[in-house]
Order: sequence, then C-alpha cells, then structure tokens
Amino acid sequence: MADAPSAPFTVTDADFDETVLASETPVLVDFWAAWCGPCRMIAPVLEQLAGEYAGKLKIAKLDYDANPDVPARYGILGLPTLLLFKGGEPVQQIVGAKPKRALLKELQPHIEGISA
Repeated sequence: MADAPSAPFTVTDADFDETVLASETPVLVDFWAAWCGPCRMIAPVLEQLAGEYAGKLKIAKLDYDANPDVPARYGILGLPTLLLFKGGEPVQQIVGAKPKRALLKELQPHIEGISA
C-alpha cells in the first residue's frame, strides 16, 4: 500500500504483517467486534481521522472475533482497543472509546502534523 487510504480499511490475521507492520506510514489499528457498543461509537471518529490525516496516518480495522491471532500476539483483552504502529512496532495503546480530541492528544507525540 503505497498511498494511505482516506478511509479505514480492513486487516486480518493473514495480511496484518504485510499491511500494518511493513507500512512506512503509521497505522492505527482498531480492534473491534460487532457486539461491542463502544466500538460502534468510535467508528465515526476513526473515519474522520482517516480522512483528515490521509498520508500521515492509516486507520485499519481488525475484527477481534474473526481474527484471534493478532489480538493474542499483542495482549488485546478489552474492546475497543486502538494500537498505533510506527516502523512495525506498537508505540501507543488506547483502550476504550474516547472523543476525537482525546485521541488526537494521545496520538500527537507519535505522528508529525497531528494537533489536538
């Protein structure tokens, strides 16, 4: 993926390493599940961030129930959990649904050009 998508995209256990870990652009992975109410609440905020920070940040969505390997690898237990990867390494974990401003404040130290 050379260009950062302007909308969240889906990743799976099968393509996680090549899509997220190999990305030159930081990737915020949203671990979610269909039964998770707070996951649905945060989805529109993530869509906004994907559009506003295209080229600086990618937003990936990983269905926790359908893809158990990646959440187990990173110790994801609560949903929603957002995990920011930069240079193939997790650099920030955010647990729970938060407002846009709070998310930006947590992401700001890791991503150039993001301000809260």
